[in-house]
Order: sequence, then structure tokens, then C-alpha cells
Amino acid sequence: MTEQAIYEKLNAIFSDVFDEDITVTARTTSSDIEEWDSLTHITLISEVEDAFGFKFSMKDVLGMKNVGEMVDIIQKNA
Repeated sequence: MTEQAIYEKLNAIFSDVFDEDITVTARTTSSDIEEWDSLTHITLISEVEDAFGFKFSMKDVLGMKNVGEMVDIIQKNA
């Protein structure tokens, strides 16, 4: 899957989880989206796992600093 395809899928997931039109970039962090708290983070991770067909490791979840790092992990696992 191309990086562009991953971002397109992530934009749809983020928009669904946060119930607003969101376009993420590699630099997007939780501080960029007001509603992104610990509860929505769990929902977001679950939705991404379902969409891409793999499970993040706890190390991956705790280590992700931005969406770009999420994309890197998706590319390695999906």
C-alpha cells in the first residue's frame, strides 16, 4: 500500500472518529486536534487496526509521537 493510500484511509478514519473533516499529515499530533484525548486515542487505534488488519504492539502505541510514525508502523505491518 502506498503512503498516499494510507493517508487517504487515515483521513477517513480520523474524520469518522472525531466527527469532523480532518486531513492529517506526518506532523499531526494529538495536540493539533482538540478532541483527541486518551479515550478517543483508544478508539482511534482500534479503528486503524481494524482498517489495516493488524494490531499495534503496546510499544508502538506508547512510542508514536505523530501520524507520520503511525504511517511508518502501518507500512511495516499492513
